[in-house]
Amino acid sequence: MAALSTLILLLCAAKDVMPSSPHWKPTWPSYRVPVILPQSTLNLDRPQFDAEARLEVVSPCGPACHKSSPLPTYEEVKNYLSYETLYANGSLTETEVGIYILSNNGDGSRGRARTKRQIYGYDSRFSIFGKDFLLNYPFSTSVKLSTGCTGTLVAEKHVLTAAHCIHDGKSYVKGAQKLRVGFLKPKQKDGSKGSNTTNSAMPEKMKFQWIRVKRTHVPKGWIKGNANDIGMDYDYALLELKKPHKRKFMKIGVSPPARHLPGGRIHFSGYDNDRPGNLVYRFCDVKDETYDLLYQQCDAQPGASGSGVYVRMWKRQNHKWERKIIGIFSGHQWVDMNGTPQDFNVAVRITPLKYAQICYWIKGNYLDCREG
Repeated sequence: MAALSTLILLLCAAKDVMPSSPHWKPTWPSYRVPVILPQSTLNLDRPQFDAEARLEVVSPCGPACHKSSPLPTYEEVKNYLSYETLYANGSLTETEVGIYILSNNGDGSRGRARTKRQIYGYDSRFSIFGKDFLLNYPFSTSVKLSTGCTGTLVAEKHVLTAAHCIHDGKSYVKGAQKLRVGFLKPKQKDGSKGSNTTNSAMPEKMKFQWIRVKRTHVPKGWIKGNANDIGMDYDYALLELKKPHKRKFMKIGVSPPARHLPGGRIHFSGYDNDRPGNLVYRFCDVKDETYDLLYQQCDAQPGASGSGVYVRMWKRQNHKWERKIIGIFSGHQWVDMNGTPQDFNVAVRITPLKYAQICYWIKGNYLDCREG
């Protein structure tokens, strides 16, 4: 069983492309991911929706803490990847999953809170202004949740975000049943207001147009693990909208090792609370990583939680550059670095198992989810 759990966690069958020549391009590896399929689904009691929305997550367990943790067993991994589905009518189900390994090659890498956190020295964030930028890819993939977080468009009707924006680990947050996703749109010149729009303090008279969420998937690893340090590893959720958004979206991908990222950097855009109505872009270096998390010091504030962390790499099969979401911005951690406390912002990596799960939620067919 221990060998099986190790195989699952280290399952990253990638054909690495190393920088061995001056003409090397940072290239998306070819991953063979496992298969995750529903096994059984049962109805749960309707949730109370009594939790306050959490716009940040704080954890004292840093890279050394995570790296020293024992590998979970196969049954534990299955439990973590089981999930709850919340529907717009308030009904709730729990689905148990099975994990099937169809490839066995692998390569992987497995405090205190402060009042004003997540800004490191000079504030290096950029507010994105002008509809020519805001309404064009990749910035147009960033959306705002009615609970106050950020999400990213990852399919025609799906938004990827952080689980803590929906569920505090014990209960669903207030507003989760009537969750909406906001899209920046140009304001009509006549100043008319639709029932599903709100004015924004954006330049060029931008506003949000809202679409209701049909259902939400949250992994049990977040719900069951929130009482311990495993919770942050599963801080992600997928929202299905009631209708297509008709925008270009950004595909998800398995997170490569940090050493293979272009310049060792990641990028993300979100709706930080200290800049109301502004979409804020940033990029920074990855400082450390575990199998499930990326540690970085990108400047960010509450409200950016749930942003899709992405990189741009060469897609060899298509002979073009392509951006993919490789993680979800989660929150903040104090880390003991050689006896000295240091703070990091943390992103949840999309591992092969998480890719298989999220992809199945989106497509509903594991055959469409075999290449990460």
